[in-house]
Amino acid sequence: MVVRHDLRIGPDDLARCGWIGEDAEYRRYHDEEWGRPLHGDRPLFEKLSLEAFQSGLSWITILRRREGFRAAFDGFAIEAVASYDDEDAQRLLLDERIIRNRAKIAATIANARVLRDWLQQEPGGLDALIWSHAPAPRRRTRPRSLAEVPATTPESTALARALKARGLRFVGPTTAYALMQSAGLVDDHLEGCWRAEP
Repeated sequence: MVVRHDLRIGPDDLARCGWIGEDAEYRRYHDEEWGRPLHGDRPLFEKLSLEAFQSGLSWITILRRREGFRAAFDGFAIEAVASYDDEDAQRLLLDERIIRNRAKIAATIANARVLRDWLQQEPGGLDALIWSHAPAPRRRTRPRSLAEVPATTPESTALARALKARGLRFVGPTTAYALMQSAGLVDDHLEGCWRAEP
């Protein structure tokens, strides 16, 4: 793989954002998922949970364990995770397929309980809340280097505040911005990346 500035030229001669490194699964994620609009309360709960588990780690660590997370957390079905008890939390702490962090496991279960109660009254509420924080299209120019990609934005700070106001945990501005990138609220593909929209 050839590196050109902050882009990587893959074996297929396509330029991609340099953060993918040389990992084939990262390349697939970049090409097929990252930056593409994602909707639905359950998929966004999964994404939000995985972004929280990623805090302090690299995303590839989570990506390689995603199927394990899905199996351990019942496919991130909100009702199922909300029903977890202390025995389930202990089971998760022993599950080698996931990141075994007590605080993050507890937050995921607590977040599912908040969402269960909220979404019973307002189905689609998580989707609507998250997408209400999408920045206006073409608000900023496409980043030309990884250094130009922000870690937080005013929108991610506002989203984190709104999620916390609902009672969700492990949803700071950096995690919120990573969610916005991965769920397609923002498009941070670098200029020159084949996935960058014109």
